[in-house]
Amino acid sequence: MSGMTTDIELVNKDGIRIDGRTAEEMRPLRIEAGVLNNADGSAYLEWGKNKVLCAVYGPRECHPRHMQNPTKAIVQCKYNMLSFSVSDRKRPGPDRRSIEISKIISEALEYVIFTENYPRASIDVYIEVLQANAGTRCAGLTAASVALADAGIPMKDLVPAVAIGKADGHIVLDLNKEEDNFGNADLPIAMIPRTGEVLLMQMDGHMTMEEFNTALEYGKKACEKVYEIQKDALKRKYSIQSEDTEEPEPTADEDHNEEGDE
Repeated sequence: MSGMTTDIELVNKDGIRIDGRTAEEMRPLRIEAGVLNNADGSAYLEWGKNKVLCAVYGPRECHPRHMQNPTKAIVQCKYNMLSFSVSDRKRPGPDRRSIEISKIISEALEYVIFTENYPRASIDVYIEVLQANAGTRCAGLTAASVALADAGIPMKDLVPAVAIGKADGHIVLDLNKEEDNFGNADLPIAMIPRTGEVLLMQMDGHMTMEEFNTALEYGKKACEKVYEIQKDALKRKYSIQSEDTEEPEPTADEDHNEEGDE
């Protein structure tokens, strides 16, 4: 859909986008870790109008057995957009797009997980898109990374992701639906901010080399922000848990009673 002609003005003469954001401004992002009791790890993400739920199971024995790797675990990801996630009802079940996205997310996660710790095992990641508004592969990967950490699976680091694009000739960060459908280019990336390693990069459309470098710079800064939000989600979950398990300090009356017992 990228590059379609439209009468919609995606970016006005002042550089303000159709939803009121500036070129380098992300949509609001919220992440909650550990939202599902029956999963080994889970995360819920709201990114603009995107709503994504992710569950992780494992490491557990890989079935069927012919898929087992005797030297490491395999990472199996299932990305799925629910029928009601888009305005035009989506046909249920996997399609070519969801199979492709499942594969690229699996490969990105496999790079950061210490799979050699779990030979013959499977780590299963389920990503359900409840509501979609562009950038769902980046949202899914970002949520999956938090869910894996919540499951206690050893990883090199968390993986933030974001999409940069080109709309009305302007390089813009974190595309919305209109910019994704009618813009000139779409560039989703995922990277490890600490090392600068790029784990995912795809390009749909055209950019000049200068525009591409600008997009990468926008993406790097945005991934650093997403990374901090990912860490904060995990800190909030486990700081609450630690507070719940701490023994309450004795009150003044309890201290007095203990002294009286002596």
